[in-house]
Amino acid sequence: MNTAIKRQQAPSREDRRTRILDAAEALFSRHGYDGVTLRAIARSAGVDVALANYHFGRKRALFDAVLLRRAEVMNARRLADLEACLEEAAPGRPSVEAIIRAYLRPLLTIPEVHEEGWKNYYALVAYVNNSPQWGGILMTQFFNPLIDRFIDALRLALPDARDEDIYWAYQFLSGALTLTFAQTGRLDELSRGLCRSDDLQAAYEHMVGFVTAGFERVCRADSGTPAGQ
Repeated sequence: MNTAIKRQQAPSREDRRTRILDAAEALFSRHGYDGVTLRAIARSAGVDVALANYHFGRKRALFDAVLLRRAEVMNARRLADLEACLEEAAPGRPSVEAIIRAYLRPLLTIPEVHEEGWKNYYALVAYVNNSPQWGGILMTQFFNPLIDRFIDALRLALPDARDEDIYWAYQFLSGALTLTFAQTGRLDELSRGLCRSDDLQAAYEHMVGFVTAGFERVCRADSGTPAGQ
């Protein structure tokens, strides 16, 4: 085999980097940060551990790189949907439902959600968002700037709502989305197969109505305290 053919068959620098990220994503999503070593990631990616070190340095830097890679895609899509929602409503106020759809649609209805990589990533986000160790740090770092834009949009839709009520309602939305990302299969067992936790399209349609009603109830203008208190 001549040198030119060998060069064509050898994986490129970017291919090797992607393989490391894919392997890390899969392992972190299954075992968490502390349950994975850089050596195990390199072995799964089929590269030497020195190469993983060369591309990413310490394990924490690789963990951050895994989270950032798809976060940039997710955030760009949600921001585009939010801007379209606001433009469509202008000069009036957007509806709560339109904002919630803009928030959830790019996460739950894109074709890629059934790909192994995206399933691993969603499981990883669920792990991070539920972790006292990582949730406050990493979710803030990668997602809070975008969430601030959605909170501002919700203030437009609910001009008389108290900020604390909006934030509590967002907390419940985040929890519902995290459980949906995890796709644990518990819903399948509980419903005896009537519902599937991996049916993200159905999750989207049900969650939009549930969350919209929740925001409108908790943030209603005729109550000085959240409904039910």
